[in-house]
Amino acid sequence: MFNLRADLKTVFKDRGDDPQYHRATIQYKVDSNSINIPIKIKTRGHFRKLSSNCKYPPLFLNFKKSTIPKNSVFNNLEKVKLVTPCQADKYVVYEFLVYKMYNLITPRSFKPSLVKVIYQDTVKNKSSKPYYGILLEEEEQMAKRNHSSPLEKMGLSPEGTEKEEFMKMAVFQYMIGNTDWSVQFQQNIKLIMDDSLNLPIAIPYDFDHAGIVRAPYAKPAPELQLGSTLQRRYRGYCIPEMKQFSAIFKSFNELKDDFYALYDGNPLLSTSYQSQTLKFLDRFYETINDPKKARKAFSYPCNKSGTGNIVIKGLKKNK
Repeated sequence: MFNLRADLKTVFKDRGDDPQYHRATIQYKVDSNSINIPIKIKTRGHFRKLSSNCKYPPLFLNFKKSTIPKNSVFNNLEKVKLVTPCQADKYVVYEFLVYKMYNLITPRSFKPSLVKVIYQDTVKNKSSKPYYGILLEEEEQMAKRNHSSPLEKMGLSPEGTEKEEFMKMAVFQYMIGNTDWSVQFQQNIKLIMDDSLNLPIAIPYDFDHAGIVRAPYAKPAPELQLGSTLQRRYRGYCIPEMKQFSAIFKSFNELKDDFYALYDGNPLLSTSYQSQTLKFLDRFYETINDPKKARKAFSYPCNKSGTGNIVIKGLKKNK
């Protein structure tokens, strides 16, 4: 647990399209010693940055390496995202577990750390209760860990990315009930490349609109014609030959026990949420292991009269 100390009223008011960095301090204890790390913070995101949606906006934490103690949990960090509670911090825990699931699928994913944060306004001299948050590695750090470089390329078609990695990602998004993404507009998607001769790899993030998270504010885009985020829709591109999904489905079946272990008996989760989530995942596995259901679900983008080819533009500012 750490304290985030700053003129928070000023920071949280700075939610426009071009937020500025503000001075802040991270404070925590090691044994009986108080450690203080000076940093700079600014708001980020879009939906969760809006004060009408969330009290605490997501933040960028900008560290200066020379100020971080060598044995600190913040060692080797320069810039990190802090995912903050929007309407209840239990949804932060739920989103954290989604990141952990994708970590099981591929190392080409963002690594999360679940933390508890106390927000301390240094002007008002007031402190919040402890809230859960997610420290999420920054894009360049994730790319470097995978011997790659970030790629900013708007308008790239999904077919222009590495196929196997894209299919894993798209099936995962279907599994968790997330439709709030697109490669073309890099909506909740980052691209990395390990070599100029290879195709880019699509990396997902920001899962609060996924059905598995059950955030009360999350709703699918109206143009998708879905009743709720609990209604799944495969949003990959058209692959008419279902045998191309065989290896992907096999890998998901092999990971089933590991996925379920993240939820079953987890002391951070209510028994009702555990039960709801395991049933939600059960329905996914019923689909991929039934040829008729799988064809209906995963060939949906081939239906020209459906909504499978709609591109979600989103609201991309300071992601």
